[in-house]
Amino acid sequence: MQYPWISRTDQLLDCLPTVGKLLDLCEENYHLLLALAPQLHAMKGLYASCRPGHMDLFLEVLEQTPYTTVVHLTYYFAHEQGQCADPDALLRVYHDARQIEVVSLRQKALPIKASYQHPGLLNKWKINVFLSKWLSFCGARQHRFTANEEFLTKMQG
Repeated sequence: MQYPWISRTDQLLDCLPTVGKLLDLCEENYHLLLALAPQLHAMKGLYASCRPGHMDLFLEVLEQTPYTTVVHLTYYFAHEQGQCADPDALLRVYHDARQIEVVSLRQKALPIKASYQHPGLLNKWKINVFLSKWLSFCGARQHRFTANEEFLTKMQG
């Protein structure tokens, strides 16, 4: 089976990024995340987006301040030793600048370094391209998080 987006992703990964292109990509990621969680600035706790026929997507709001939100976004796969989070992203969302900073990203699909080591710009570019593709994929599967559907409340009630 052919996946037409793979060649597009390869093109993005092979291009030479600039700081301006990276900032544009971080802004695109901000809008993609807000499409999944439109009320993000008002959310607290753990949320699950459950779509029939697709993996459940989890969003945990770890910190809310007037201008930023820190979130953990992941899927949990069943594994011999328990659950395995992959991809597993910690994101800082800057609402005033309309940007997302990837604080950490662990995943197995794309060969990237977990931390921002030299060359930093290229590694940040790859991480943000991956995030963009993942957020787009989640949006295409119609995953959504709403402030009135906190997952832990459902589990406890």
